[in-house]
Amino acid sequence: MDELFDIAEKKVLVEMVKLAQKRGMKGTKGDWKEFLNVHDKKLGASLSDPTRRSNHVLAAFLKSFAKEDDLKFFAKMMQCHVKRDMVEQFTKNSPDDEIPEQRLVRLTLEHPQYPLDYSFPSNEEEWVVTKLSTKSKVMSSNVILAVDCEMVLCEDGTEALVRVCVVDCNLQVKLDEHVNPNKAVVDYRTDITGVSATDLEGVSCSLADVQKSMKKLLSNGTILVGHSLNNDLRALKLDHARVIDTSLIFKYSDARINRKPSLNYLCKSVLGYEVRRKGAPHNCLDDACAAMKLVLAKIEHGVDNVIPLVPEDVPESEMAKLLLHRIPNNVPTEELHKVLPGDFTIEPKSSKKVQGGKYSAFAIFKNPKEAHQAYESVTGGQEKDSMGRPQKLVKLKLTTGLIASLFVRKMAYDDSLNQILSKKRALQAEETSGASKKLKTNEKIEEDTSNQCCDHLEEIGKLKQELSKREMADSNHCCDHLKEMGRLKEELSKRDFQITTLDKTIAGLKKKLKCRHGKHP
Repeated sequence: MDELFDIAEKKVLVEMVKLAQKRGMKGTKGDWKEFLNVHDKKLGASLSDPTRRSNHVLAAFLKSFAKEDDLKFFAKMMQCHVKRDMVEQFTKNSPDDEIPEQRLVRLTLEHPQYPLDYSFPSNEEEWVVTKLSTKSKVMSSNVILAVDCEMVLCEDGTEALVRVCVVDCNLQVKLDEHVNPNKAVVDYRTDITGVSATDLEGVSCSLADVQKSMKKLLSNGTILVGHSLNNDLRALKLDHARVIDTSLIFKYSDARINRKPSLNYLCKSVLGYEVRRKGAPHNCLDDACAAMKLVLAKIEHGVDNVIPLVPEDVPESEMAKLLLHRIPNNVPTEELHKVLPGDFTIEPKSSKKVQGGKYSAFAIFKNPKEAHQAYESVTGGQEKDSMGRPQKLVKLKLTTGLIASLFVRKMAYDDSLNQILSKKRALQAEETSGASKKLKTNEKIEEDTSNQCCDHLEEIGKLKQELSKREMADSNHCCDHLKEMGRLKEELSKRDFQITTLDKTIAGLKKKLKCRHGKHP
């Protein structure tokens, strides 16, 4: 691993150090800033920006990690960059030949979230890595398949694949299989997956069988499409380089929003229909088809043309909730009433994803205002989740005396609550004013317009008169100035004559005095 750090490009080392910082990882010499204080006593952590440090310093920090889990994490990161480089290299070699499908692959791989979502433990048992040749024929293949999977929760706390569907660009089904998890299931989550124990009776298809089918389908450079595809690949234990993730290739019109759009929302915004109604279970086949349609729509619209997504409206009923998440399994739901003040009910949340040893629940209040006040009353460090929504990390003392940590999160941005309250105030104001705010009739509008025109003409006439007066006043004022200047010139001329006369008189007197002095010495 140390050798890989030595030969890695700086951008790769910088990204790995930043991720280590974000995850709070520590090597034998501490975290990044602690390492700098030890490694470089002159500058220390005063120059902590990884981009401003040399490859040698970045590699030395990464080499300070010795734990197996940390090394596996960095190995996955390196693997992501190998896949990225392979795609980028082909693009550099054939920039004019980049097909729309390949461009979408590159957009997925270049997304900042990609290294986090697609760092798979491919070196572990049962995982399969598809081979990707750098041959032009393979890398320029425009064959695309879309996949969606359903998973259940098993007794050992892991997820297991129970159904997989694959469709081609014509929405023809290429694979639709129920899969035997081959271990005890504790929660089929039928309301989410649409799969029950009955559906799996007599099913012999295994994960290995599905992987074999997938490898065959993905040969010769086939591109795999999906929404949050990383979850499906984890369920399949399959690592494939040429992917298009529909949750990463569409952007909101509001640049502040960095969360992933949901599949249902994308379908409403881009395709004009909902893939499922609220509360309805997932349908594996429908979701695969929806992901494929989104990619085809993106290609038809123009890969480089942005399809702006307006932020999703959060219903007022949702704003009346707070999400409690990352709750340890040993915390009973009744204990959650200690976390928040006010009158609310607790509703455990069902999830398609399983987070080992943790669960989530909703605190449901009467209205958004009460939920907001309860959130503000909670003591805890103010943070934001990965999608930019406000949340707080709180400590909860259990009846047993143990201390548990969990997060309390709002359902949307604070802006959303303000919009709801503003709308309500606007509606109340409209109801109060009643008939006074009815639209004017055309006749009334014409009358008002006519009156306004008359007022404007009258005002224009007044302005013209005022302008004429000012011009006349300015003209008179100029004449007065000219007269004054003439008078002063005349006065100056008289003064000059008087001075000249006096000068002559003085000269004459001086001459006479001189003559007198000559006669009488």
